[in-house]
Amino acid sequence: MGGGRYVEAVTDATFTLAAGECLALVGESGCGKSVLASALLGLLPANAETAGSARLADGLDVLAADERTLARTVRGRRIGLVPQSPAAHLTPVRTIRSHLEETVRELAGRTRARGGAELRAAARAAAERAAFPATHLDRYPHELSGGLTQRAATALALVGDAPLLLADEPTTGLDRDLVHRTVDELRAHTREAGRALLMITHDLAAAERIADTVAVMYAGRIVEITPAAAFFGAPGPRHPYARGLLDALPERAFIPVPGAPPELGALPPGCAFADRCARADATCRAQQPPLSEGVACHHA
Repeated sequence: MGGGRYVEAVTDATFTLAAGECLALVGESGCGKSVLASALLGLLPANAETAGSARLADGLDVLAADERTLARTVRGRRIGLVPQSPAAHLTPVRTIRSHLEETVRELAGRTRARGGAELRAAARAAAERAAFPATHLDRYPHELSGGLTQRAATALALVGDAPLLLADEPTTGLDRDLVHRTVDELRAHTREAGRALLMITHDLAAAERIADTVAVMYAGRIVEITPAAAFFGAPGPRHPYARGLLDALPERAFIPVPGAPPELGALPPGCAFADRCARADATCRAQQPPLSEGVACHHA
């Protein structure tokens, strides 16, 4: 960063994701969720560095792969992406139909030589999967609402039927009915077709509807990872921050987590959540708790 500062945006993120499973990655804005997704696709800015490994089922380490490999064999084909800001990923001078038809040609193997009607039908089918209305296919991105743009991006991500789908806030801008439809389509894409889904979301209701596992991030680290049934039901989250996220929901206690997360460039020596935690003691402020048995807390 400026002035020679080095910021660890994501640290020690460790998890596995099997075919047919959905991992929901939750946490406040700025905790590193989208940075993690960008790292897996090689989309970090030029001043970023990665360490460690992220291996697909065939052994390919996407953190070590070069740009040619990522562009030609990974993005869209082995890892699909629903971006956080879909409008920024759409070409403003092309219609949604044009986007979909190009994606179908590249990822699904259909060509104009096999008939324009087949290509158009495949594009319409892709739009329908994401509840994108056929009446809007010939519109440009700037003519769409935020919710429609989100659905267009989801349709594009589903075309390649990639073994792993990264969905970064896929329900942003959608009303509750469309949230349910989108989540159900992603769930079907995952479980019925045996594909893996990493869903980044602030919507805990959507996460409860789709996730097999929940991972909670705070200040760049995963502080809890646990089966979704235990997280949303009994016994509930074990980390105080994770419990606070659930307690903040209107249908629960409706009590916000006090305070604000620390700056990633000025993290404390101990637990990053200590200043917001009622149970914090001297050990918490001095020693960073490791992620052990699914939770990073001295008092779990």
